Amino acid sequence: MLLTMFELKKILGGLLMPLPLLGLVSLILLIFALKQRKVAIAISLMSLATLLIASTPLVANLLIKNSQPTSLAFNYLKHPNIDKIVVLGCDINPNPALSANSQLGNCALTRLVEGIRLANIYPHAQLIVSGGGYEKVTNSALMYKTAISLGINKNRIVQNPNAMDTAQEAKLLASKLVDYKVALVTSVSHMPRAKNLFNAQGINVIPAATDYHNFAAFPWYKQLIPNAKALLVVTQYAHEVIGNAWINVRRTINPEAL
Repeated sequence: MLLTMFELKKILGGLLMPLPLLGLVSLILLIFALKQRKVAIAISLMSLATLLIASTPLVANLLIKNSQPTSLAFNYLKHPNIDKIVVLGCDINPNPALSANSQLGNCALTRLVEGIRLANIYPHAQLIVSGGGYEKVTNSALMYKTAISLGINKNRIVQNPNAMDTAQEAKLLASKLVDYKVALVTSVSHMPRAKNLFNAQGINVIPAATDYHNFAAFPWYKQLIPNAKALLVVTQYAHEVIGNAWINVRRTINPEAL
């Protein structure tokens, strides 16, 4: 089966994340070490060392500290009226034996909680839950069911289940958002790129960032110990760097793209 451009983009983007990239480089060089032992082993050690260092809370915090401004968090005092609350999709873990909220990953659940918080502040605003999925389960459907279980009237919720990335979310939702005051809910690291893509569709969104991280709060003795959560945040950071680079490449080739 031939890969689509979307699938190819996701595969290449995934391979450029810190864990698979450095892991593959190390594996290849260790194999190569059979012939060129010293050089390959040295580079392999550097790759593994980089992976371990990038997994420390200290380095993770240095990378993200300037990319998580609190100014992107929503301040309801500045916005007396909101018409639409858009919650962008994130990770899901499909399992029909579990409740909808248990099938949402931490990132998706964090975004939805912020969306529901805003829905309670603005009782007349429409809540739009977005995101595709796999195994016949979509992010938007899981968010929809979870929001209802947490007290949001189903008549207030609109699903956007066909979007598989942020560019598609912005494109598919644009016609529903024109001329409305829109609060955009997504992870703080993702907000600049998401806002960029929605603005490109002519939608002036109000940031409602969530999913903040602060490894500086860790005790000093934990700052230098590799941590899975720190690596996850570094991976999210790398994902945004690559995502923004992809947008710039597309717009260089075609100014009307994305």
